[in-house]
Amino acid sequence: MNWTGKTVGYALTGSHCTLEEVMPQIKRFVDAGANVVPIVSNTILTTDTRFGKSADWQQQLVDITGNKIISTIVDAEPLGPSKRLDVMVIAPCTGNTTSKLANAITESPVLMAAKAQMRNLRPLVLAISTNDGLGLNAMNIAKLLITKNIYFVPFGQDAPGAKPNSLVARMDLIMEACEAALEGKQLQPMIIERFQY
Repeated sequence: MNWTGKTVGYALTGSHCTLEEVMPQIKRFVDAGANVVPIVSNTILTTDTRFGKSADWQQQLVDITGNKIISTIVDAEPLGPSKRLDVMVIAPCTGNTTSKLANAITESPVLMAAKAQMRNLRPLVLAISTNDGLGLNAMNIAKLLITKNIYFVPFGQDAPGAKPNSLVARMDLIMEACEAALEGKQLQPMIIERFQY
């Protein structure tokens, strides 16, 4: 697919252990010619963890995309009327974000951007990373699976022995899932074996 002229909204939420894995995927879009608009949740904006400092992750996003980060609800809201994004991806998409999206709660820049994208009937792609995907969040994932214009990056259990409810997307398939979504298709197979055992 030719990404030149396409604008990708790339949103990150607080699965900090996954951030290192998704940064190269953002660069894939840029290298393919897309204009990538970074969007971050409040957690990404404010939290330092053992996986890295917030300021460092933000600097990486600016360096890779060349664009200012959308980090407030006020800045995310105009994405709706401007119809700026051809496709939006939330990667990683935490259980917290998944549950709020499924229940129409809009209290972060990422959720406001997602609402704006859905308002425009344009594709929203989710790359889930949650410890309770097969627990309480299973009903929220199910609700989103049948929601028009929402697509998933293929996902599976990442540690069924230690964390049997945990689900994580194959982050290396983000671009392919977005390409399929732009054609109105779900990348298949959607439920995969995340790792071979």
